Amino acid sequence: MKLTVIGYWGGYPAAGGATSSYLLEKDNFSLLIDVGSGSLSALQRYKAVSELEAVIVSHYHHDHIADVGVLQYARLVQNNVTGAEKILPIYGHMEDEHGFTTLTHDYTRGIAYDPEQSLEVGPFTITFLKTKHPVPCYAMRVTDGENVLVYTADSSYTADFIPFAKDADLLITDCNYYAGLDGSKAGHMTSEEGARIANDANVKALLLSHLPQFGDVNQLVEEAKQIYNGKINLAEIGFTWN
Repeated sequence: MKLTVIGYWGGYPAAGGATSSYLLEKDNFSLLIDVGSGSLSALQRYKAVSELEAVIVSHYHHDHIADVGVLQYARLVQNNVTGAEKILPIYGHMEDEHGFTTLTHDYTRGIAYDPEQSLEVGPFTITFLKTKHPVPCYAMRVTDGENVLVYTADSSYTADFIPFAKDADLLITDCNYYAGLDGSKAGHMTSEEGARIANDANVKALLLSHLPQFGDVNQLVEEAKQIYNGKINLAEIGFTWN
């Protein structure tokens, strides 16, 4: 299982950047998790739009789905040029009916996932955990049968993440605030809170993502190191994990 970070900013992309989006690949199958602002442009550095097999979204805030529309246009244009009729499945929850309906277009089809059940997408099995966020949002635990990746999506701290992320090979955590700040009202975590989950869940590596647009983000790693002794990386476009 290979992960490539496509976007990692919270809220809006910095110049030349992108908000939340992650490419997972295994056995020539490509799954895109979230499609934030700027992600379609960044994605094409690593994968042709026509080669995506599936997309899944955690929730319907713009910094996680802003590029769904242009992805749909891209599939439309490419299918028209090649004469193909390839439909791209986009998985999402139905707790926001309007958001879910936007996933379907000429060559994309919205498919509802049931957060109470595991979901099979290509070689991946995905289970879900509802997060603490102003709108319905779901964390994902993804396995290919060999390795486990956990993505918190957007959430303030909850101890429920500890059993959910238990012994994961990689934890991608919301890190929108620095140590000592309070992100709970906005539904986000600090560097300390993400590190606490990583430590208590005994994960092998921690990737800090959904980063803030203020301050020196390298400080987030130093803060996390005070709590978690494992490998810590700061998300950036093109960061890969195998």
